[in-house]
Amino acid sequence: MPTYIGLIGSGNISETHARAARAIPGVKVSAVYGTNSEKVRHLSNEHGAAPYTDFRAFLEHRPMEVVIIGSPSGLHAEHGIASARLGLHVLTEKPIEISTKRADALIEAAEQSKVKLGVLFQDRTKPHIRRLKNWIEQGLLGKLLFVDARMKWYRPPEYYANSGWRGTIALDGGGALINQGVHTIDLLLWLLGDVTRVQAKAATLLHKIEAEDTAAAILEFANGAMGVFHATTAAYPGYPRRVEITGTEGTVVLEHDRIVATDLRNASAASIESAPVDENQSSSSAAVSDFRGHQTLIEDFLAAIQQNRAPLCDGHEARRSIALVESIYTAARGL
Repeated sequence: MPTYIGLIGSGNISETHARAARAIPGVKVSAVYGTNSEKVRHLSNEHGAAPYTDFRAFLEHRPMEVVIIGSPSGLHAEHGIASARLGLHVLTEKPIEISTKRADALIEAAEQSKVKLGVLFQDRTKPHIRRLKNWIEQGLLGKLLFVDARMKWYRPPEYYANSGWRGTIALDGGGALINQGVHTIDLLLWLLGDVTRVQAKAATLLHKIEAEDTAAAILEFANGAMGVFHATTAAYPGYPRRVEITGTEGTVVLEHDRIVATDLRNASAASIESAPVDENQSSSSAAVSDFRGHQTLIEDFLAAIQQNRAPLCDGHEARRSIALVESIYTAARGL
């Protein structure tokens, strides 16, 4: 039997969700909801789905078992809670929401309705990142000491100017940190564990937006490791994300989500298999041409429904990143 998916949102990321979903055998996009009727019509026609600009009417569409949310971040809880209450499983784009309070409301609604809740942090699916996590868990890096994570990306002025929500406090929750940087925040928490103390600074250095386009933080992890994190959308022309992790037994460097250096005492135990290159030019463009990470997460989410297990990144896991984002913003305000 086919699995029927509805899309909430009709912008760039929802197009990615549609392409990723349709690449999975037995999955059909049955309905699309959005506020821009032209975009809704275009996306619906492209994928053979029913178009809706009325949210309540969309929620009543059947057959539909799962919704994938690609609406502005500050609407994820509103859309997800309404969907969960009608028995629809909810997979949402990152971040889970723009505050822990709203994230908690969405998590609670999904649990009360006994539906699955997942969040699209596709970095968790990438082969070299997964390999690095295995090395850390096996102790190949020894006791973790330090991490240096740099996301020096660029977005042109029209990226913000042509959007009604990007870079706004109400719908984006902030700027470069919560929108682009949250992927790296999730990655650091997944690899190194919880953060116990934060010092930070955020500023709007280039773009004409309400929120920050640059943020920097010093992080202290529960395991004793220290870290420096820098996120910006003002670094022309944009550079691949780089994460360097050092432990007592050596250092591993990720660049554009591939391991580019392994300097370990026990180097023979740290074999690296070849992996497909991520073709997305994330450092300089928001366009997603390579949807394999999204596809893998959607496949995992559908399997989690069938097997009645937690998805790769469930609501509780995704809440960790928004909690740390909140802590960085609070520290940056000097509170």
